Amino acid sequence: MRITVDHRTTYRFSVPQGRVTQLLRLTPSGTDGQAVASWGIHVDCDARMRHGRDGFGNRTTMLYVDGPIHGIEIEVSGEVLTNGSDGVLHGSVEPLPPAVFLRSTPLTEAGGALAGFAADAVASVSDAVERMHVLNVAFHKHFTLDRGRPVSGRSAAEAFESKSATLRDFAQMFTAGARGLGVPARYVSGYSSACFIGDTPPAPHGWAEVFIEGLGWVAFDPCTGLSADDAYVRVAVALDSAGAAPVAGSRLGEGHEELDVDLHVGRDSAQD
Repeated sequence: MRITVDHRTTYRFSVPQGRVTQLLRLTPSGTDGQAVASWGIHVDCDARMRHGRDGFGNRTTMLYVDGPIHGIEIEVSGEVLTNGSDGVLHGSVEPLPPAVFLRSTPLTEAGGALAGFAADAVASVSDAVERMHVLNVAFHKHFTLDRGRPVSGRSAAEAFESKSATLRDFAQMFTAGARGLGVPARYVSGYSSACFIGDTPPAPHGWAEVFIEGLGWVAFDPCTGLSADDAYVRVAVALDSAGAAPVAGSRLGEGHEELDVDLHVGRDSAQD
C-alpha cells in the first residue's frame, strides 16, 4: 500500500518567545514492512535541525529556533510503501532487549481494576498469541472511541475508569494490561486512518506492540480490535505515549500557547 502523510503542527504564542527547542519524533524508519519513499520536515522560520536516534532506536530531529518567536509551524510530508505482515514486525532497529518493556511508568501503571480486567479476559486462553488477540478485542469492546484530543497526563489506570477512550488511552491500557500478564509491551506512535471513517479527519495514531517468544514483536490496535496492518505507518516506540510523542520540548518566554494540528493520511492499495 502507498500511504501519503501531510501533517502540520502550528504553535501560536500570546507573547514573543526568546527561544524554542523541540524534540521531534516525526520521521519513520524503514523496516521489512515499510519503505520510506520520501519524507521531509519543514519549518516556517529560520531554524537549526540536528538529526539522530534516541535510546529506543527512533529517528529524531532536534529543532532550535531563536527569538523573538510569535509562532512556529512544523510541516511533515512524505510517502511510505507498506506491505502486510499480519502485524509481525521484522527488520526494525532494536537497541534494547524485550525485557526492558516490562517496566511500568506513571502513565502505564495498570491499577487493580485494569489488571483484573486483563487477567479475566485471557483466563481461559493458553496460547501466547491468542491471549494477546483476546486482550486486544476485550479492550476494543469495553470502550467507545473518544475522538477528542487526549487528556494530558492521563494514565492507563485513570482512563480505565471512563466509558470512552482516546487512541492514546486504548494503546496505553493495552500496554499496561499486557505487562501485567508478564508480556513485554510498548507504545507505538505513527499514522493511520484505520479508526477514522467518513468525514472525521485522522489524527496522529497510537497503538501497541508486544513481544512473543519465537515470533518477535507483534502490533495490536485496541481501537480496531485487530492487528496493525499495511494501513499503518510506524514512527516511534517507547515505554509510554510521552516517550513516543511526535513533538516535545520547551520554550523560553512568558504567556501561553495555542496548538493546532492539521493531518491528512491518504492510502492507495493500487500500488500493492
